[in-house]
Amino acid sequence: MAERENRRDRREREEAPEFADRLVAINRVSKTVKGGKRFGFAALVVVGDQKGRVGFGKGKAKEVPEAIRKATEQAKRNLIRVPLREGRTLHHDVEGRHGAGKVIMRTAPQGTGIIAGGPMRAVFEMLGVQDVVAKSTGSQNPYNMIRATLDGLGKESSPRQVAQRRGKKVAEVLHKDDAEAAEA
Repeated sequence: MAERENRRDRREREEAPEFADRLVAINRVSKTVKGGKRFGFAALVVVGDQKGRVGFGKGKAKEVPEAIRKATEQAKRNLIRVPLREGRTLHHDVEGRHGAGKVIMRTAPQGTGIIAGGPMRAVFEMLGVQDVVAKSTGSQNPYNMIRATLDGLGKESSPRQVAQRRGKKVAEVLHKDDAEAAEA
């Protein structure tokens, strides 16, 4: 009896989704052929674990659910890890670019929430960011906005990473930055 319950618990844990996903855009495309029109669908999906990992994918198929499934699988293969301060905001302000898409992301005090539009909001929600101020100043194309956002998030570095690059301790890096800020 106990063994059966253990199996059920194990199965439920395996079925619990590790990643959350958000459908950002769906595009219907048509091809005119001799007998009429053939429709296809393209889906753009953002996937994340809401603990600092996020990725996006696009999928194309003749039916919407299949396109979403393909996009979700691709997004899970293209995850990046982003360091977050206190698990809620960015460590520093950062800009991202991709093609004509330009985004500015700024760290925010607790309680601010996610101030961002459309596709950027989906990325931050799936990443697990709770407080951020972001602005898209370039392309409004959701593909370019997401790529620009992920470009900027890829440039994000934590004090631990900076200290490791410099061969110092985290306290030295933080202390030095605080001293420079006090002088200015």
